[in-house]
Amino acid sequence: MTHTIIALLGFIGWTLLLLVLMEVIRSALVVSGRVPANGFDPDNSRLSPFMQRLARAHANCLEGLPVFGGLMLIAVVLERTDLTDPLALVLLGSRIMQSLIHLASTSSLAVTVRFTFFAVQIGIGLYWAYRLLVG
Repeated sequence: MTHTIIALLGFIGWTLLLLVLMEVIRSALVVSGRVPANGFDPDNSRLSPFMQRLARAHANCLEGLPVFGGLMLIAVVLERTDLTDPLALVLLGSRIMQSLIHLASTSSLAVTVRFTFFAVQIGIGLYWAYRLLVG
């Protein structure tokens, strides 16, 4: 299994993990009677700041998956994972770090560091797109 495939599966798995975490917490809120089953907004705006950050971190993954996952999938289909493998796990690690920082804090420093990890992903994505296009 190539690093690209591992990173693609990891990205999907991380996105699923964030979703499962959100739904476990939401289910506990419903079962405990603190929130009615129909009392959730998509962005968790009526819940705790952590739940709002969790919804946003999950949404960030959903927004990035078609772009970064698509590039990895194109590399697999074209049998050009030699172009994506060297940075695939860096991209996955950057995505996970971005999410973890998002969950932890919205301080100015945290937002700056979180953006740095996102910028790494953008740079890798642009590099991959160029290399896949021109060979």
